[in-house]
Parts: sequence; structure tokens; C-alpha cells
Amino acid sequence: MTPELRHLRYFVAVADRLSFTRAAEDLRVAQQSLSQQITVLERTLGLRLFDRDTRGTRLSEAGRVFLPEARAVLARAEEAVAVAGRVARGEIGRLRLAFLGSTTHYMLPTVVRAFRERFPEVELTTDDVGIGDLVAGLREGRYEAAFTRPPLVGDLATRTLITEPVCAVLPAGHPLAGRAELRLADLAGEPWVLTPRESWPPWHRKYDEEFRAAGFEPRVEQRASSVPGLLGLVAAGVGVTRLARSARTIRRTGVVFVPLAGERAETVVAWRPEPGDRVRGVPDAGGQGGGAPDVREPVLANLLTLVTELAASADLTQAG
Repeated sequence: MTPELRHLRYFVAVADRLSFTRAAEDLRVAQQSLSQQITVLERTLGLRLFDRDTRGTRLSEAGRVFLPEARAVLARAEEAVAVAGRVARGEIGRLRLAFLGSTTHYMLPTVVRAFRERFPEVELTTDDVGIGDLVAGLREGRYEAAFTRPPLVGDLATRTLITEPVCAVLPAGHPLAGRAELRLADLAGEPWVLTPRESWPPWHRKYDEEFRAAGFEPRVEQRASSVPGLLGLVAAGVGVTRLARSARTIRRTGVVFVPLAGERAETVVAWRPEPGDRVRGVPDAGGQGGGAPDVREPVLANLLTLVTELAASADLTQAG
């Protein structure tokens, strides 16, 4: 039979004090009960741990050999309990993050730096991915969370971190480049560069609605799959586009950003909710009530709390 941990604790207490009376007082158990438990341990091991006579209590030879082993077992048990507690608090574990390419330059540096500083023993990995791979990765469990832009899909939970202006992006020297603000309708006659329609249909359905509301269908000269690619085409004079204002930190020459009246873009943190997660009715960063959604996975909960704090305290679009 294997001894119970409580028997080992009783043995170590008596061995440290060489007194059943003092050990019983420290352990807050009856001395008779302590003596009985030591007897149970000796029977379990098949050896005598203490020599007891009129001169007092002494460790037997077997007891002296067994004592460091018992201490090691108890120390390892305490360590296991401590580790389990840290896992439960999300201080140890794994976190796999995806960043939409157009958010990487401003979200990744601040989020990763802050998370590593606060939770250095969490294994953190990141991927810079397209929107299709990002959504699939969340649904398939390859990522615990992702930083991206809506609209996404209905089975993913999201929390808005950033809301920023959308700008028309024009070649330097364009006749409209000096305007303080434009309306989307002002660009009706311009050639456009956009992302491929198949890159993420929910985005393009939204774009179609917005262009129709502005009274035109864009004449698309060329398509590019990344924000740097779009900016390069605009700088080359191929056409105009529209992007979140944070994209201006990617390229500062050859293009001009002019705010579009009434248009805003969001950056969200997204995750796949598990049964028992409470995510509805939780305000976005900066909203009334604050606080991160209540999710069951502690490492993910820590991330959501951290990024909510970051979004409330700093302009993340400038952080990268």
C-alpha cells in the first residue's frame, strides 16, 4: 500500500519535534489520534520509524532514511498544488494568437509585449494570417483568440477594442488630396484598387452596400491581397482605395489619407465561445460598465482582460 500524504505530514511533524505531544499540538490533533496514525504508517511500510522509551522519542535507522524521502514527497505535492493554482489563474498554459495582416503592425507589438510581461510563463505564439485562415483557425481550435475586423461570422464572439476613422487613400498630388474631409460619393468617378472579393465575402457584401448607398459601383482597376499592396498601387497612381486611418503608419510617402465623413472602422478581439462562457451584454472597451467577458478558459480570460485595459488606456493604433 502507498502511504497517504497526511500520514507523511504526521511523520515529519513528529520527526522534527521528536515529541508526540508537541507535534499533536502543532497539528491540532489529539495525541492519541496522532500515535494511531503513525502506527498505521509503520504498518503500511512494514517497518518501525521511531524508537520510544522512557528517555523520549527518537528516529529509528529506518526513520532517518525515510525522513528526507517523506519531505521530498510532501514538497512535490505542495509544488503540484501551487502549479495547479497557477494554471487555474491562467498564469501557466498556452495561448495561440492570430493577427489579421492589416492589424499586425499596431496590435501585435503592444499586445504581445504586455502579455509576456504580465504572464511570462504562458507559452505565447502568434501568426499573421488572412481573414479566411483566421476565422477557420478560431473555429477549428488552432487559435485561442484573434485580432481582426468585422463583420465575421455568427458563431464567434467578439469584443471591440478600437474604433477609428476610415479614410480615402489618394495618390500624392491628387486633386482631392488637399481636402479636410470627403464623402464616399466624391470618389464615384475614380479608378479603385480593392482586395479580392473572394478574400472574405462578408466584407465585400458590406462594401457593396456602402458603395450603392453612395450612388455608384466602383470601377476596380486592380486588386491586392494586403494593405501594403493596396498602398503601393495607390502610390503608383493605379487608383484610390479606402482604409482605416491606422494604415497610414505602414506607408508615409506617395499617398494621402483624407477622412471619409461618418465612416468608422473597428478592430476586435475574437474567440470561439465555449459552453458556459458569458459574453452577451458586455460593453466594448470604453463603454459603460467595462470589464472583460466571463470565459471559462483562464488564459483566454486573462488576455481579454489585458487587451480591454490596454484599449481603455492607450491609442493602440499608434502603438506599433
